[in-house]
Amino acid sequence: MLDVSTQTSAVDNSVLVVQLSDSHLFADATGRLMGMDTQSSLQQVVAQVLQEQSQVDLVLGTGDLSQDGSVESYQWFRQLTAAISAPARWLPGNHDELAPMQAACEGTDLLRPVVDVGNWRVTLLDSSVPGAVPGYLGDTQLAVLERALSEAPDRYHLVCLHHHPVAIGSEWMEPIGLRNPEALFRVLDRFSQVRALLWGHVHQVFDQHRRSVRLLASPSTCVQFAPGSDDFQVDSTAPGYRWLRLFDDGRLETGVSRLSGFAFEIDESAGGY
Repeated sequence: MLDVSTQTSAVDNSVLVVQLSDSHLFADATGRLMGMDTQSSLQQVVAQVLQEQSQVDLVLGTGDLSQDGSVESYQWFRQLTAAISAPARWLPGNHDELAPMQAACEGTDLLRPVVDVGNWRVTLLDSSVPGAVPGYLGDTQLAVLERALSEAPDRYHLVCLHHHPVAIGSEWMEPIGLRNPEALFRVLDRFSQVRALLWGHVHQVFDQHRRSVRLLASPSTCVQFAPGSDDFQVDSTAPGYRWLRLFDDGRLETGVSRLSGFAFEIDESAGGY
């Protein structure tokens, strides 16, 4: 039996989930990615969440919370997002370092992979591979997913990971997505209660369907990548977050909110992220 925590607060037979992804924080509070102050941009996004969402039931940090893998960067993420008064769950991305992340989360539920909220179960998978940019779901992670789904047949399911499991239309990103998506979908296809698959990594919005499952990717809280680009390209679109309203009858409403009046100068000398 999986160790599952439960959050019961709900408004109008629904719960509100906020996704914060790809913050790329540094131990140094003034650290910059491609010229952007990533701590400042996250702080502004969190402020916008507080302004726009009257009640948040769950916050998801879907990987690349850190750029340098330092304990301090994860402590910054905890501190900055604590302003949102809601339980939170994290999963690692390719820039994250699991041991420092675990150290920063010691004594909390932040890395528990399964949480029930309202009439939904949210499962967070670790697709990171130490020392590699692409992702992979090993047997242990696939087993966590299968158990989470099979042990809650009466709940609707939101499954989260860091790496994109389908092509998103950006050629340079295709080699750095999930390397074994077929294994993921073999599990998901067996369970009709799965409603959505959510990820980060791509620093852009993606919203499509595969069968009855909504496929969703979201903006970064810092630098954005240009959609449809063949080569690495930073976009001028502002940082943002995704919200998801999960209804008790299995319906899902979602949208993306970005900072307004936000501008920064791209540091072309950085060469990549």
